[in-house]
Amino acid sequence: QVQLEESGGGLVQAGGSLRLSCVASIPTFNYYVMGWFRQAPGKEREFVANINWNGLMTDYADSVKGRLTISKDNAKNTVYLQMRSLKPEDTAVYYCAADSRNPMTRWPELGDYDMEAWGKGTLVTVSS
Repeated sequence: QVQLEESGGGLVQAGGSLRLSCVASIPTFNYYVMGWFRQAPGKEREFVANINWNGLMTDYADSVKGRLTISKDNAKNTVYLQMRSLKPEDTAVYYCAADSRNPMTRWPELGDYDMEAWGKGTLVTVSS
């Protein structure tokens, strides 16, 4: 059973930075595409970024390109989301996700039941 645990959320001022981490309890971590979604208050969950098994391919939502960077450490079964130049509209619960069945390019259109595993989320609040 795949389990994901996020950490690193918190309160930050606009323009600040945070780094989220997600530790995966997956024996075959290298086989999974890992990524992040977020859900702002009153909105649907949306795709943020994902990364392929060896870290050489990444994809981002247009709203975060150039400000957020996804990376992974296969030796630690961990995926990161470095967040810079944060804006109040980045305020959301950020969820880690893992999937080995769907192409990473399809993640923006996939729903909750399409991912093999979700974390419980970590709250990021950006104050203006």
